[in-house]
Amino acid sequence: MAQVTINEGVLWVDGEAYPLRNISHVGQRRLAVDKGAAWRTFILRTIVWLILGGIFAAVVGTVGTIILLVVEALLVWRLVSALQKPPVYGLVLHTAGTQREAVWSTQQEEIQHLVLEITKAIGNPDIAQTVINIAHAVQGDVINQYGSGSIGKARHSGSGNIGGS
Repeated sequence: MAQVTINEGVLWVDGEAYPLRNISHVGQRRLAVDKGAAWRTFILRTIVWLILGGIFAAVVGTVGTIILLVVEALLVWRLVSALQKPPVYGLVLHTAGTQREAVWSTQQEEIQHLVLEITKAIGNPDIAQTVINIAHAVQGDVINQYGSGSIGKARHSGSGNIGGS
C-alpha cells in the first residue's frame, strides 16, 4: 500500500515531496503485457524445443520423451502466466521539465481519483490536508521498451521515479 498526502502546498508520495506549484502536468500511464510478443516468443521457443527435444528424445528414449513433455508444459505455463498479468496504471507528474512516475496501481480508478485530487489541490493549494491510500499499489520491476530494441530494465518501488539498471 502506498500513501499520498497533500498538505501545505506539497504533494507527498511516501518519502518523495513534490511542491504543487512546480507540477505542470498530472496524468496517468497504462502498461500492459504485449500479448503478440508473448505469443511470438512462445512459438519460437516451442519450435526450437520440439526440434532439439525431439532429437534428444529419439536418442535417450523414454526419459527423453518425459523431459520433452515437461519442458513443453513449462513453456505453456510461462505463456499463460504472461497473458494473465493485469495492466498497471501509473500516476505521471511533470515537474520542472521532467516526467516522473510517482505511483503504480493495478486499479485504474485509484489513479484516476489521485489525478483528480492532485488537480484540485493545484487549483486550490490552501485546502485542508488530504490523505489518499493506494490499496493496490504495485512494487517490483517495470520494463519499458520502445521500438524494436530494449532500453534496459527499470526498478520501481511503487513510489518515486523509476531508476534504471
